[in-house]
Amino acid sequence: MATQTPETAGPARPAEKRTPQKEPKREGAIMNVFSQGFLWLWAVMIIVPMVWIVLTSFKSEREIASDPLGLPSVFRWENYVSAWNNAHIGQYFFNTLQVMVFSVTGTMLLGAMAAYVLARYQFPGNKLLYFGFASGMMFPVFLALFPLFKTLDNVGLLYTYPGLILVYIAYSLPFTVFFLTAFFRTLPSGVAEAALIDGAGHYRLFFRVMLPMAKPGLIAITIFNIIGQWNQFLLPLVLLNRDPDDAVISQGLANLALRQGYEGDPGALFAGTVLAMIPIFIAYVIFQRQIQAGLTAGAIK
Repeated sequence: MATQTPETAGPARPAEKRTPQKEPKREGAIMNVFSQGFLWLWAVMIIVPMVWIVLTSFKSEREIASDPLGLPSVFRWENYVSAWNNAHIGQYFFNTLQVMVFSVTGTMLLGAMAAYVLARYQFPGNKLLYFGFASGMMFPVFLALFPLFKTLDNVGLLYTYPGLILVYIAYSLPFTVFFLTAFFRTLPSGVAEAALIDGAGHYRLFFRVMLPMAKPGLIAITIFNIIGQWNQFLLPLVLLNRDPDDAVISQGLANLALRQGYEGDPGALFAGTVLAMIPIFIAYVIFQRQIQAGLTAGAIK
């Protein structure tokens, strides 16, 4: 077998030049540092005031005036007793609770049904209804205060809990429908088709099949509605302002802050603020994973 000699061998190829590898871009690392720094700054801005409110709620009036940033010398639990009983925070708490039981339930039931129909059924006017609900999120609530006041007055629901509940439902429906419509569109169609083939009707399909599948999204939007309605101040101020004993928690805290000008019990005010934050904090801690799962599932199709 003949072997090639240097003379018979083909022309030698020039050695390939190795291009130096480019240095990894640092834009991503810089952006990561910037985003983490912003998140830490945001966390500090949220946590520090909350810790200060909690610590101040255990101080006496003299300690709050003389050393507002210091630690309490003695934890005065009587501030919470005074806020719950003397400042009527307990009454305001239960007033808000009975309003929200009906308002949040009505919001989720009507919002889930409307979002399911808009997401899973095609009919004339589907897009128009969807954008009608979405446009409701851009309408400032204070522009509707006078029409709401006159409407509830004409139907005899002004200064009543049923009237406030209906307004809360109408106020929360646009965001609920907008969020849940996107979530229902991500659910698999095969399960719904199989249920229909097995003889399930539309109502049974919705309540037995689709609602359980949409549980993460329902929990997420329920928490958002609870937070929004729990902290609502303008609507109850205008529509529920006749009897102070019927006030909700936001009105009660505002009245308590107003009375500090002549009663002088700031410890009860801070204790009432902490009591108002506790239910929302507990709800978020319990359903934190469901909220995150619902938000990400609704955003990814």
